[in-house]
Amino acid sequence: MINKSFKKNPMPSQNPEKRIHNYDEVALGYTYAQAIDEAKRCLNCTTKPCVQGCPVGIDIPGFIKCVAEENIEGAYHIISDFSMLPAVCGRVCPQEIQCEALCVRKHMGEAVAIGYLERFVADYHAKNSASIPTPIPQNGIKIAIVGSGPASLTCANDLAKMGYHIDIYEALHKPGGVLIYGIPEFRLPKAVVDSEIDNLKKMGVIIYTNVIIGKTLMIDELFTMGYRAVFIGTGAGLPKFMGIPGEMLNGVYSANEYLTRVNLMKAYEASSETPIHRTERVVVIGGGNVALDAARCAIRLGANEVSIIYRRSMKELPARCEEVVHAQEEGIIFRMQTNLQKIIGDDYGFVKSIQCVEMSLGEPDSSGRARPIEKTGSEHIIDTDLVIMAIGTTPNPLISQSTNALETDYKGCIITKDNFGLTSKDMVYAGGDVVTGSATVILAMGAGRIAAQAIHDKITNNSIY
Repeated sequence: MINKSFKKNPMPSQNPEKRIHNYDEVALGYTYAQAIDEAKRCLNCTTKPCVQGCPVGIDIPGFIKCVAEENIEGAYHIISDFSMLPAVCGRVCPQEIQCEALCVRKHMGEAVAIGYLERFVADYHAKNSASIPTPIPQNGIKIAIVGSGPASLTCANDLAKMGYHIDIYEALHKPGGVLIYGIPEFRLPKAVVDSEIDNLKKMGVIIYTNVIIGKTLMIDELFTMGYRAVFIGTGAGLPKFMGIPGEMLNGVYSANEYLTRVNLMKAYEASSETPIHRTERVVVIGGGNVALDAARCAIRLGANEVSIIYRRSMKELPARCEEVVHAQEEGIIFRMQTNLQKIIGDDYGFVKSIQCVEMSLGEPDSSGRARPIEKTGSEHIIDTDLVIMAIGTTPNPLISQSTNALETDYKGCIITKDNFGLTSKDMVYAGGDVVTGSATVILAMGAGRIAAQAIHDKITNNSIY
C-alpha cells in the first residue's frame, strides 16, 4: 500500500552537543520500520525518471520495491549489479541533485529518500548476510588500475566480474583514495569503506599499496609486466591556493593536508603520533563539502570558534544542504559574501589574523552563479590562529609528467576521447577527478564503469574505444 505522506522519514542523528566531542557517525541510519515505511512512498513509476539521474544507472524503483516487500537481500542484489559501493554512496552521494531531484513525488512534497534507503539496504546486508563473494574464473588477461579511489574501485570491480586479472596500485599505505583520506569518520566510517574493499579482494582483485606510479613504477613499465590495459583513477589531490600574502605562515593548511592528517592518520586520537595544529579559532576558506568537512573536524579537535568564509551567499553555497544543516547545528559560523585578501602573521611567523573584504553579488558569471564584486572600503580584520584553504584541487602532475604521449589540459586534467575514458596513449584509460577535476564519488564511479566497458570492448572486439 502506498504511503501518501508528502514528507520523507527524517534521518535519525546524534545530538549536536554530544557529537562535536566524538568522531562517531552523525547520521544513525533508518530503522527497519522506517525503511519499509519510506519505501512505500515510491510510486514505482514505469518511466523511472530517478534512474536518469543516477550516474551508474541503478534500478532505483526495482530495489525500493524489494524494500517495500521486505525483501532486503533482493534489494541489495539489484543495487550491487550497478554499484560496488552502496554503503558509501548511500552516505555521501548528493542524491538531492541527482536521482531524488527527478523523483515524481517531489512534484507534491519531498522526494523519496533514495539515498537513505540505499544506505539501509547496504548496512542491513553487511549485518545480516552470510554470503561471501567468490573469485570469478579468470580469462588470463591482466589489467592494471592506478589509484584506489571510487573510479578505480568501480573499474576494477566491473572488469573482475568479466574475468580479468586485476591489480590495483595505490600510492598510500591504505586503499580507498578520497574515501579514506578525505571524508571524515563521522560522515563515512572507515569500516564501511574497508568492508566494500574487502569484497573486491574476495573476488580475486589484488591491491598493492605504497607504490607510486610515475616514480616507483612508470606507466610504460606496466605494459612490459604483461598488462594489456591501464586505467588511471588517481583523483585530484593537488590543492589550490589563492596566491595572496601570508599563505606560507605557520598555521595555514590546505584542506587536503588537514583532512589527511585527521582521517587517514587519525590525528584526533590521543594515541596518534601525527601532529596537527589544535587551536581556539579557525577559519576555513571555501564553501564546498570539503570546506565543511574541515570545519567540522576543527570543532571536534577542540576549537571554540570555527568560521566558513565564502564570497557568495548561502544560496550559491555548493555544499550539500544536509551537511550545511549539520554544520550549523554544530555551531559553525557562516561568514557569507566575504573574501580573503591576506593572512597576517605575528613576530614569530604564526597566523594571528586575516584581512577580508565584503562582497556584493552581480550578474551571473561563466559558472552560472552570481559574480562576486568587492565592496570598496569594507576591508576588516578577523582574528584567527589557523587558516584552512578549501578552494579546490587539481590532479597531481606526477603521472602525466612521467608518461610520454599522455595529453593533459591547462588544468592538468588528463584528456580523454568521447567520454569513453581512452586517453591519447594507446590502451591507457582514465576516469574520475583526474579527468574532470574535483567532482563527486558517484560521478567518478560512473566514469570507472564506462572505462571498464570500453577496455573490455577494445580487448574482445578490437573496437576503436
